[in-house]
Amino acid sequence: MQHGESGLEAAIIVAHGQPSAPGPADAEIIALAGRVARFLPGWRVEGATLAAEGALARAVAACAGRIIAVYPMFMADGWFTTVQLPARLAEAGADKIRQLPAFGLDPAVQRLTVDLARQALSAGTTDAILLAAHGSGRSPAPARVADDMARRIAAETGANVEAGFIEQDPRIAEVARRLGPKAICIPYFAARGGHVLTDLPEALGEGGFVGTLLDPVGCQAAVPQIIADRLRRG
Repeated sequence: MQHGESGLEAAIIVAHGQPSAPGPADAEIIALAGRVARFLPGWRVEGATLAAEGALARAVAACAGRIIAVYPMFMADGWFTTVQLPARLAEAGADKIRQLPAFGLDPAVQRLTVDLARQALSAGTTDAILLAAHGSGRSPAPARVADDMARRIAAETGANVEAGFIEQDPRIAEVARRLGPKAICIPYFAARGGHVLTDLPEALGEGGFVGTLLDPVGCQAAVPQIIADRLRRG
């Protein structure tokens, strides 16, 4: 679907953010929106986190008068995307919106994750991959998406792949111990927030991990174009 065919000429990329220190994560999502906008001439593309006070309202106001495509920069459609985000958009005054599926559900993102695994495995040092994900105490959806992704990587690469979680079992440290110290870790996260910078290294250290740690899936160079392509399709 090309620009102008449906009126979806504005987009807001929304991430969770970091409640304890909202500034850096909000700046990161705004920068991502700028990179996405380069692939969408004529579009207004904004970025906001739920954690930064006033950020979503600012983004909605910047898109006033347009139908807004809301792109959840989340790995799954869980509580935040199905309950919290629609409520917050309504509070911000967004009435003409179309919310797209979460980032992690995009087939192009899933193909990217498999490609990352295949490239890391090509070094030949291990056949074990730890897919490190957030998990959730509110919804089974995030774990289900990560487990499905782990099974797909295993099926397409022949690797020994397990998902480990920060907020539910099996924990990352437990899976790291099971896979061995020299496994490959793919952070199945949409951004480089506190979980990736602090919780993940601590859990990996607890599990004796000394293997290859990749950048989060959401921080890969191909991501801005993937998001732009999804927005363009409407």
